Amino acid sequence: MTGTLFTLTFAVAAPFWALMILAPRWSWTARIVGSPLIVLPVLLIYAILVLPALGRVLPVVTAPTLAGVRDLLGSVDGAAAAWAHMIGFDLFVGRWMWRDSRERGMPALLMAPVLVLTILLGPLGLAVHLGLRSAWARPAVPPAPDRTA
Repeated sequence: MTGTLFTLTFAVAAPFWALMILAPRWSWTARIVGSPLIVLPVLLIYAILVLPALGRVLPVVTAPTLAGVRDLLGSVDGAAAAWAHMIGFDLFVGRWMWRDSRERGMPALLMAPVLVLTILLGPLGLAVHLGLRSAWARPAVPPAPDRTA
């Protein structure tokens, strides 16, 4: 089951990435990606992987050591849970970056490779976006708050 959940993790996130990268100006992209709830399928997978192992996970995350984290991530269940963790957070950050770039009027062709970088190496994509966004003025009108947050 762990292998299936591992494979499913990116599969449930990929459609949202595809919308942000391939159809950034489509009205349905804004409707769908506008909601932070797009991360829920990945978070559900994460919960399915982590909750049964909470007794092993909590000691590692509350008092982390390099050896403890290595041992946890070195297991099939730990690696699958870490993957879901990364995919969920990367998607949430990618969603924020996409929305921020739209509010600032940043070119979609510029953001596409930044979003791909975020999929592959999350923090580096975020760093590039933070650097690029400084070249664009803040939005004149504050963005509307998330209705679902």
